[in-house]
Amino acid sequence: MNNNQKRRNFQIEAFKHRVVVDPKYADKTWKILEHAINEIYNRNASGLSFEELYRNAYNMVLHKYGEKLYSGLVSTMTFHLQEISKCIEAAQGDHFLEELNREWTDHNKALQMIRDILMYMDRTFVPSTHKTPVHELGLNLWRDNIIHSSKIQTRLLNTLLELIFRERTGEVINWGLMRNIIKMLTDLGPSVYQEDFEKPFLEVSADFYKAESQKIIECCDCAEYLKRAEKRLNEEIERVSHYLDAKSEDKITSVMEREMIANHMLRLVHMENSGLVNMLLDDKYEDLKRMYGLFRRVPNGLSTIRDLMASHIRETGKQLVTDPEKLKDPVEFVSCLLEEKDKYDNIISMSFNNDKTFQNALNSSFEFFINLNPRSPEFISLFVDDKLRKGLKGVSEEDVDIMLDKVMMLFRYLQEKDVFEKYYKQHLAKRLLSGKTISDDAERSLIVKLKTECGYQFTSKLEGMFTDMKTSQDTMQGFYATHGTELGDGPSLVVQVLTTGSWPTQPSMTCNLPAELSALCEKFRSYYLGTHTGRRLSWQTNMGTADLKVTFGKGQKHELNVSTYQMCVLMLFNNADRLSYQEIELATEIPPSDLKRCLQSLALVKGKNVLRKEPMSKDIGEEDAFFVNDKFTSKFYKVKIGTVVAQKESEPEKQETRQRVEEDRKPQIEAAIVRIMKSRKVLDHNNIIAEVTKQLQSRFLANPVEIKKRIESLIERDFLERDSGDRKLYHYLA
Repeated sequence: MNNNQKRRNFQIEAFKHRVVVDPKYADKTWKILEHAINEIYNRNASGLSFEELYRNAYNMVLHKYGEKLYSGLVSTMTFHLQEISKCIEAAQGDHFLEELNREWTDHNKALQMIRDILMYMDRTFVPSTHKTPVHELGLNLWRDNIIHSSKIQTRLLNTLLELIFRERTGEVINWGLMRNIIKMLTDLGPSVYQEDFEKPFLEVSADFYKAESQKIIECCDCAEYLKRAEKRLNEEIERVSHYLDAKSEDKITSVMEREMIANHMLRLVHMENSGLVNMLLDDKYEDLKRMYGLFRRVPNGLSTIRDLMASHIRETGKQLVTDPEKLKDPVEFVSCLLEEKDKYDNIISMSFNNDKTFQNALNSSFEFFINLNPRSPEFISLFVDDKLRKGLKGVSEEDVDIMLDKVMMLFRYLQEKDVFEKYYKQHLAKRLLSGKTISDDAERSLIVKLKTECGYQFTSKLEGMFTDMKTSQDTMQGFYATHGTELGDGPSLVVQVLTTGSWPTQPSMTCNLPAELSALCEKFRSYYLGTHTGRRLSWQTNMGTADLKVTFGKGQKHELNVSTYQMCVLMLFNNADRLSYQEIELATEIPPSDLKRCLQSLALVKGKNVLRKEPMSKDIGEEDAFFVNDKFTSKFYKVKIGTVVAQKESEPEKQETRQRVEEDRKPQIEAAIVRIMKSRKVLDHNNIIAEVTKQLQSRFLANPVEIKKRIESLIERDFLERDSGDRKLYHYLA
């Protein structure tokens, strides 16, 4: 069409003269339409002209006979529905629902045809007079005359509930028929479905599951009960999908969950020999997963499982960390902790959907019982020491890293991380100095993990130990480059020069070295102090090792790997066949406790007894005498004697370590107080305690008594002052 073309306006003119309608027109026309409606309900509509019928209905509305048409429709439909009601009432047994379904289908078809005929009335007369549209009218009349018929209503409900009961007890029912009947109820409106079926259905279901749960719980264990509950739950969900209204799913599952799970929750988890604790002990992943899946559906369900799991872990953990047998072997102690952690990690992962709240409960439980044992930091360090010295047989570097990650998890639970640091430093020192570590990579990997967890300050001294080891290698190369020719075939010396601040502080033990070694040590001292001015060297003979070539009585030769103390003792026998304990003590000046341990490892360890003792006994006495065991044999040429094994500390050593830890904490507490007061200027006593504890908790749990002492110390040194009016209030002195 050309846009420039002018638009034409059309107007429909009204009739100029009045149209006269036949007085009997309305009755005649309605008779035609009534006959058509009757034919439709009698299933005889094939001969009808729908175009002609539509025109007749159209004209009736046009000529203002809409009211007659509408009321005629109501009375005609009502008459037919009352007849249909009698047919349905007469149907016997299983035919009742089939007849109801068939008549409902026919009624819908009839309603569609009637609506097509009366479409004009439906579109104009019905809205203007606020009447019910034809289709909705048909549904309402069906509801009032059929569904709410006194002889059908109760019978229909009972039939539906009976069929559902039969299905619940194992019979097969006609899903298609049920679906159609339920669909009919929903089509009639939500209130019909809910009042005439859903509400009584839920009440009956509650009674059914109440009785069922009571019966099952008396004869089944927890796992079996949960299986049956899960099966019932799935059946109800399936029932909704097959023939009930989708909105009923939440309601029926809620009923089932309340009656079968919520009402028996505590009894189930505490069930003797089969409840939650038994499932946890026996790693019943499937049963636990089922319990989690069902309990999460009810209020407080997950917290019931979680709280009982946490209290069980705390109880078993408490037994583990206080078991005297477990405390005898630190490595076994930590292995048990790791196994326990792995066990519950697996359960949470495989059965509890990796639920963060369960993981948090596990963590807080472990933190609780690990810190019940004050030796946990020491034992965890001993475990690491054992693994990094001996390694894990047939295990890759990746697996070692996984093991270290697991240990780090235990480390996180420690409240006294600084105690762990003290022991770890001692054990690392022994590993580095004896050269007994599986790999530097593994050592450095753990230090990186510790740094990530606790920051640079925590690991700076540990890293300094590695630096010293590297520097010592360079120093020894320089020493032998300078003095190599004059040393000849005599003993060789390897020295590790350790920076005092980086390594664990060791008291300098007295020990008289053999003359030939003493001279060599002096040469090294002169060399080192000549190249490094202003330094002091003190020998830590208690931390060294030596390789000795030995020839026994019958000419058998061996190379013995021994500690420096053991070397000093053995070399005395170059000039004597038999020596008393007192003679050895006098010659070597090794501290008595160390000397006794040293002699025990040389004379009393089977297969390593290069010395013999008189009299033979397990302990070393002041009057004992020692001589070389000429009958010593070993299938190995190289024999390690008294391998340095990281053992638990004795009680006095433990007290000493604890004292050192407490001393190290004092400046950290003071620094925290000053930091806090510098930013806050004025603060009361309780708030200082709280903030200091919070700041230091990544390192250790600060003791409020010690914090108070540090505050007093800072007041004495004019860092803080008390408020003149309130003694519990402190001011920062800038």
